[in-house]
Amino acid sequence: MGSIPSTPALNIIIMSRSYKKHPCITWTCKSNKKDKRIANKKFRRLSRCLIKKGKEPKHLLKEVSNPWNFAGDGLARWKTNLDKKFLRK
Repeated sequence: MGSIPSTPALNIIIMSRSYKKHPCITWTCKSNKKDKRIANKKFRRLSRCLIKKGKEPKHLLKEVSNPWNFAGDGLARWKTNLDKKFLRK
């Protein structure tokens, strides 16, 4: 029979550092997540109500809410020659 080694193998896995692949930011807020959640909730609610009434539901989120009214004013691209420390997540 095989013998069990007395010391375990040291297979240490070190996680790599994560960097932003596309350095984009929003101008006026940290994220549009809250606005997107509200818009999707409104979209699903309206779709359910239209289906119950026997009408055709909306197909696009833009038909229900305007993404230009979200807190962020869109994405802006950083310079590509930034130092690596600025691209850390």
